[in-house]
Amino acid sequence: MDTAVELLSGSEGDELFSMRKLASELGTDSSSLYRHFRNRTELMLAIVDRVLVQAMHGYRRQGPWRARLVDLTLRSWDAYAALPQLAKDPSHYPGSGPGSQLVIEETLQALSDARVPEELIPEWYHRLMTLSVSLISTHAARQSSGPSEQKRRLEAFRVITLGADPADYPALAHYARRIEPVGFTRESFLAAVELVLDAVPARQERS
Repeated sequence: MDTAVELLSGSEGDELFSMRKLASELGTDSSSLYRHFRNRTELMLAIVDRVLVQAMHGYRRQGPWRARLVDLTLRSWDAYAALPQLAKDPSHYPGSGPGSQLVIEETLQALSDARVPEELIPEWYHRLMTLSVSLISTHAARQSSGPSEQKRRLEAFRVITLGADPADYPALAHYARRIEPVGFTRESFLAAVELVLDAVPARQERS
C-alpha cells in the first residue's frame, strides 16, 4: 500500500497507475497482486482506505462537536491535497475499510453530540460529505492538470472577465480584476464548511 500511494502521488493521472506498474515497482508480476486484489478498483478502494487511516491518525473524540467536524473535514482535505490524482473523483473510490468506517462514525457521533434531531442526522451527514467530496474533487482536478493547461484556463478566464463590456455586464466589469477561476484553497474550503455548519440544526451550544 505504501508503494502504491507513492506511485499514485507521483503520477500525472490515476489512469497511468496500474496493477502492472505497481507489480514492477515491487519486483514481481501483476499476477501476484491479483492474489490479493481481484481488480484495479479493489486496489484503489484499499488505497483510499489507507489514506483515510493515515489522515485519522491521532484523532481524538474530544472538544465541541463543531470543532471535531472541522477537524475531520480538514484531515480529509490535507490527505487528498497530497494525492490530487486520487482525489480528482473520490466518489469513484469511497473506501471500503476501517478508515472509511472511522470517518463516518466520527461524523455521525459529532452530529449526535450536537443534539441534531435523530431523524435528521443521516441527512446532515450526507450534506457534509457531499460538500467535502465535491470541493476536494474540484481542487484536485485543478491541481492535477499540468502547468500549461492551468495557464490556458486562466487566460481563457481573463478574456471573458477583463473583456466584459461594462454596459452589458456592469458587476462583472467592476470585479473582473479581483475574481479568480473556480478553485479552492484550504481557507476557502474551510469557509464553505463553516457555512454549512452554521445551518446544522444543533441543540447543543456551539461554543
